[in-house]
Amino acid sequence: MVKRLVEMHGGSVALFSAGLGHGSRFELKLPLLQREEAGGEQPAPLQVPMRRILVVDDNTDAANSLAIILSLEGHQVECAYSAQEALERVRSARPDVALLDIGLPGMDGYELARKLREHPELASTRLVALTGYGTTDDKVRARASGFDAHLVKPAELRALQEILAEI
Repeated sequence: MVKRLVEMHGGSVALFSAGLGHGSRFELKLPLLQREEAGGEQPAPLQVPMRRILVVDDNTDAANSLAIILSLEGHQVECAYSAQEALERVRSARPDVALLDIGLPGMDGYELARKLREHPELASTRLVALTGYGTTDDKVRARASGFDAHLVKPAELRALQEILAEI
């Protein structure tokens, strides 16, 4: 997973070891970012309080990668890799936000959102569709199913931070 994340950012990762009992060295190389030109204003970083987040995606690499990023931002994150697993975990996790993929096998994200909305103890949980489905009809259907927000993959981190800051 680390290798894939680093390569997605144009970097490389390597492991060196002289053998058992001699320790290991991990080398991570990432390219430097170039600063924006004077005219390109960067938005100020958002200060988002810690949130309890449930990431639901059948793509384990995508779910785990997002969980790592959100954890590094200071959030408490759990992953579920199916709608059924999400239904089992949500009551104990009591997330502030649930990021749900729509294209889940068995029960899709729309149905999962409707089922989550049936639980009064989850009334304040924000449901965010995080999906590859991005048409206007998809967004309307998401709202009708109980979603509070809709982000198209790959979502910009800033857009997700703004949703988390609004809670």
